[in-house]
Amino acid sequence: MHNVLLITSTRIGDAIINSGVLRYLVETRPDARFTIACGPLAAPLFAAVPRLERVIVMSKKKAGAHWFDLWRDTVGTSWDLVVDLRCSATAWALLAKERRILRQTSAPIHKVAEAASALGIDSVPDPKIYLSDAAKAKAADLLPEGAPVLAICPSASMPYKVWPGERFGELVKHLTASGGAMAGARVAIFGGPGDQAAAAPVHAALPDAGLLDFTGQLGLMDVAACLQRARLFIGNDSGLMHMAAAMQTPTLGLFGPSDERRYGPYGAHCAIVRGAAGFAEIDAAFADRRLHPESLLLDLDVDAALEAAQALLQRS
Repeated sequence: MHNVLLITSTRIGDAIINSGVLRYLVETRPDARFTIACGPLAAPLFAAVPRLERVIVMSKKKAGAHWFDLWRDTVGTSWDLVVDLRCSATAWALLAKERRILRQTSAPIHKVAEAASALGIDSVPDPKIYLSDAAKAKAADLLPEGAPVLAICPSASMPYKVWPGERFGELVKHLTASGGAMAGARVAIFGGPGDQAAAAPVHAALPDAGLLDFTGQLGLMDVAACLQRARLFIGNDSGLMHMAAAMQTPTLGLFGPSDERRYGPYGAHCAIVRGAAGFAEIDAAFADRRLHPESLLLDLDVDAALEAAQALLQRS
């Protein structure tokens, strides 16, 4: 038996981006058992990983004390491989036959490819979330076979990444109307706890559409299983956008103040759309765009998003 330790991210989106590394290790090391260290938000994503030994939840502490906790939890094991995607010093303080530590770059390469570079491999494995049987069964109950599902996530981690909810409503209305590219589709809204306000404008735009609003109601693995059943996902740059892409669902990311070269949904089944302003232009306009309290996607209109969604549906 090989003991493998993977140190991955705190944020949900980053953990999903890094999951291609885990996929590669699972598929190429059939005798390995995996210990995964990550933040509390991302921990549920790893519950069904094959040959999982345990998940170590790293809750942030003052003065980086959580790194000492991780070292204390892992120093007693002789590791065959330690893969550190957090670029920490911890991997160097453990007994390991092999270490792979990510070296981050400022080059405009996708974060999925950057993570894979830690392994020194030529290919870039797609991100993957392993689903439990319980999550698959729950998703089948929530979204049974029938009319196709249009999944949307109108929220994001910060206001500057959020496309106006009213425009989400108009986009959904066009796609699902008679003659639309997803005429008659069921519309499922996803988001985390506290994201209900972002879904409200969609409800207002589609008061009689029978929306399925799962905002804040499901665990991460249940959300992933539901997204796998969708015909199309449309969302802001968010963890759920990366989740939909990892589930191989056709995924359209709405971009403005994020660099799609690095953070776009990953895979041939994905696409992005933005307004007239490129990322560099938006970034240069602010001392720190992350502090902007309002949407920076206002130049993305409904027609452009609709055209992108239709094109993605046609090729997928």
